[in-house]
Amino acid sequence: MKITVVGAGQMGNGIAHVFAQGGHQVTLVDIAQSSLDKALATIAKNMDRQVAKGTLAEADKEAAIKRITTSTDTAAGVQHAELVVEAATENIDLKLKIFKDIDAHAPQGCILATNTSSISITKIAAATGRPAQVIGMHFMNPVPVMKLVEVIRGYNTSNAVTSTVMELSRAIGKVPVEVHDYAGFVANRILMPMINEAVETLFQGVGGVEEIDTVMKLGMAHPMGPLQLADFIGLDTCLAILRVLHEGFGQPKYAPCPLLVQMVTAGKLGVKSGEGFYTYSPGSKDLVVAPAFAR
Repeated sequence: MKITVVGAGQMGNGIAHVFAQGGHQVTLVDIAQSSLDKALATIAKNMDRQVAKGTLAEADKEAAIKRITTSTDTAAGVQHAELVVEAATENIDLKLKIFKDIDAHAPQGCILATNTSSISITKIAAATGRPAQVIGMHFMNPVPVMKLVEVIRGYNTSNAVTSTVMELSRAIGKVPVEVHDYAGFVANRILMPMINEAVETLFQGVGGVEEIDTVMKLGMAHPMGPLQLADFIGLDTCLAILRVLHEGFGQPKYAPCPLLVQMVTAGKLGVKSGEGFYTYSPGSKDLVVAPAFAR
């Protein structure tokens, strides 16, 4: 299948990686050539890790990389696609603009998917002339490692499109789970209130950063504490999703904690900015609590 991934960031390069490794021809699109170059380097590095672990043969790695081409022109990048997966940042206005552009240039039978983690598939589909062919494919981060794909049906998504996406997800080694189109879907409707409550617990002084994360790791068998996970996801992304939930349901339990809002305003976004609840130094694996929360 000919697949185009729009957006070459952390999620986009991971999605391109798994489709190329699964034998598909992939076009990776981004407005900046530097982002595309960085994405290709990341894909090669991650595949090298798979080769070192013995989960991917060197010849298969080379073949997968050769299946990926890049473009800074969305119209050219989608003109022959059978499936387009949008992986831009979690911004509704940006996504609507991208989908209008994709819809105008992709072939008539092409399926249009979004990797959104919270935004309404129905709303995105309404910006196109093919709502029956619009669907959510919410991959988990890091994409090459995580098995789940949350497949979200919009109000008008056809059974045929849903079946195709479910089968395609299985074919690339993922486990697809079909859910319906309500704010946050399943994954983030459950995850984000937990992260928000962890931030609120810190905000109220009930426990420190390490204490909160340790309780959840050792007490609930979570592989990563909620505050560290928030840093990994990106505090700006967490805030954006919580705002979608709050607007979508109109319930105060989804209102973002003031501390989270302050941190994002201050540019403390987690791993991507080098500081969130913890600090992150290049090449270091040590988990160090950020100065603002050190005791």
